[in-house]
Formats: sequence, structure tokens, C-alpha cells
Amino acid sequence: MQYPIYSFLTFLALPFAFLRLLVRSINLPAYRHRWPERVAWQLPVVQRPVIWVHAVSVGEVQAAVPLVRQLQKMYDQYDVYITTTTPTGSQRVQDIFGDGVWHSYLPYDLPVVVRRFLSSINPVLGIVMETELWPNLFAECRDRCLPVIVANARLSERSARRYEKFSATTRKILSCISQVAAQDELSAARFRQLGMPADRVQVSGNLKYEQTVPADLQEKSEVLRLSIGQDRPVWIAASTHQGEERTVLEAHAALRQQHPQLLLILVPRHPDRFTQVADLVRDKGYKLARRSVNEIPAADISVYLGDTLGDLLLLFAAADVAFMGGSLAEVGGHNPLEAAAIGRPVITAAHIHNFESVYQGLIEAGAARKVQGVKELVNAVDDWLSDAVSRNEAGECGRVFVAANRGALDKLMLLVCKELDSRNQPS
Repeated sequence: MQYPIYSFLTFLALPFAFLRLLVRSINLPAYRHRWPERVAWQLPVVQRPVIWVHAVSVGEVQAAVPLVRQLQKMYDQYDVYITTTTPTGSQRVQDIFGDGVWHSYLPYDLPVVVRRFLSSINPVLGIVMETELWPNLFAECRDRCLPVIVANARLSERSARRYEKFSATTRKILSCISQVAAQDELSAARFRQLGMPADRVQVSGNLKYEQTVPADLQEKSEVLRLSIGQDRPVWIAASTHQGEERTVLEAHAALRQQHPQLLLILVPRHPDRFTQVADLVRDKGYKLARRSVNEIPAADISVYLGDTLGDLLLLFAAADVAFMGGSLAEVGGHNPLEAAAIGRPVITAAHIHNFESVYQGLIEAGAARKVQGVKELVNAVDDWLSDAVSRNEAGECGRVFVAANRGALDKLMLLVCKELDSRNQPS
């Protein structure tokens, strides 16, 4: 056993992990199902060799889409097996890929469990999206000579400081990784500082720039705008967290003084909070429409709750201005590139350490603004709602910025080819 203390503590925590799933299932029943997969039982029976891709939740699944499509195109002799951690991530895999991939939850990081998992799916390559560093899982991959690529890797300064507190263990984990494909030079430098050999850290760019806009998005968004009102101003607060909705609703009240017909599209980050947020909106005196029950955001509706999965891009397209949540609370921000890619100017608050280089680039390009507090948020939204020329220019800057930063997929696929080719060479 490589990590006896960690493994023992993880084993002791197992009952509490299942209890947490049970508690979360109160608001999101999917957490109550498929528990055997969490300990690598009742996994799909794969028929062919697989490339295993791990994407923890919705954002990582979305980022992995172009990668998975390219793997299926270039390596059709392999199946793709995707693991997620959350039910929302699992649902997104099903919605996007259907039966085109194998899928299960990633099991808990216990030695016997990860051995059973890897023996069951027997992958030829592992690709872990962003920064999920699991000691026992990675050690077992190394013992099996299974190459692992950490793709679209990002490492904030805060996360790097946490890993530095356990520097010996961190170096040991990193030694199990074949390649780190970092989103930016800052993340790459932090991986090197933690002990990852420089020749195994590459700056590939951010896969989230690779997302393509669906051909039918404009048509669908026009239908939604017709129900809202073509001339009605609309702003969206996306991926909001606990406490942020109160600030957003306070800003909305102030904005409606200047824009009486203004509609707020409110999209909480976590589905298990949808009902809680709906109750908050009503308690604040707003008339609410919920997308999940097909309610229409007609003229008398002031808040439209985006309480469905997979519709965020459409809701961005139906709005004039986008505010990204996770930045008022100390979460670290969320991905603004979907909004930017379809030409929506972006507003963020201060806490953006998870996407610092992306926001910096958007701000420098004139496609985004950073605000502090309610007053600045109100002013930023009002500025863009009141000036269509400035709003459209900022949106176009965002589109150009996203297009100019594509190319991460090609660089990542070079690393994938290298690992698969070296594995297939005769010894």
C-alpha cells in the first residue's frame, strides 16, 4: 500500500461519503442511485480496449467533448470510457454521447477499489481533465504501466499552496503522471514548482476555447426571445452559488429602476439548489417563471429560473449581458468562454482565481469587466444595456478572443498520439 494513512482515513470516511450522497439526494434524487459504481461494482462490461477519460462534473464534461470526438475519430479501434463524479456530469455525458461511450462514476480512492476498477475496464490510456490528483488511483496506474495525461490542467495559486504543504506526497503523486497538458504558463510553472519534471509539462492551452456553437443555436434563441419579447432587455446571472443570488436580486431591483421591463435569467450552479433559489426569488417579491416546468417568461415575469441541465448556452444567447457567478462568493469563478464565444459581454466579480488567465485576456480584449460589489455590478450591466453599440463591440471582441485562442485540441492530441504510439511499440 503506497499511502497507508491516507487510505485508512479514506476507508473510515466511506460511511460519511455515502451519508453525504443520501443527504444530497433529498434535493437531487440521482445521488441515491448507482452506489455500487462508487466502489467499482456493477460496472459496464466493456468489449474492446478503452481510452479512459475522467471529467468530474458538467464543466469538465463540456470541455472534454471535442477531445472525445477526436479520440473516436482518430482511434476507432478503441472505445471511450468516461467517468464522472456527479450525477449532473453523468447526465451530461448521456445527453451528449448517448450510447457512443461507456460511462460510470469514478470509484472512491481506495486501493482495492481502484484495482477492481482498472481491472474491469483495462484502459490503454487515462486522461484526467483539469486537476484531479488521486494518490491510490495514480499509483495503481503507474504499477500497471498505464500512461496518464492530466489534460486541460489548471492549478491556481491557492491550490498550489495547499499541495506545497504536502510536498513529498505531491511529488510522489506527480511521478505517476506521464504528461501534464496545462491551460497556461502560470499553471505549468506551478506544476514544475511542485516537482513535475519540466519535460513532462506542456502548455497546450484551454480546451474550453474549442467549443463550437451549434448550428441551430440562433434559431432556438430567437424562439426564446420571441416569448420574452424581442425589444425587452435581458441579463443573465449564470452559475451562481449560495449567497450570490441575494446580491444579484438586489442588483436586479436597482436595474429595474432604469429598465422597468428588464428580465433576469437566473441559473444556479447546482441543481439541488433550484427549489431553494426559486423560493428566495418569490420571497423577494419577484414574479417567477421556471424553465423546468415550461413556464413562459412573458412580459409580467421579472425573473426566469434556468433550472434545467444543458441549456446554458441557449440562455446566454437569449440574453444581452452575462454575469458569471462563483466570483462574488470565494469560489474562484466559472468559465466565461461560452458567453464570449456567442458574442455576449461578460461581467465578473473579484474571485476568479480558477480562470484568472481567461478573464485577464477577456478584460484586456475589451470583452469583459471586473466589478466589486452591488453598485459596480449595477453600473456595468446598465452601461451595456444602455449602449447597444458598446455592447455589440464588446461581444465581438469576445468572439475574436475565443477564436484567436483555439488550438489546444491539436496540441493535446499530439501528447495522446505520443503515449499511445509508445505503448504500441514492440518492446
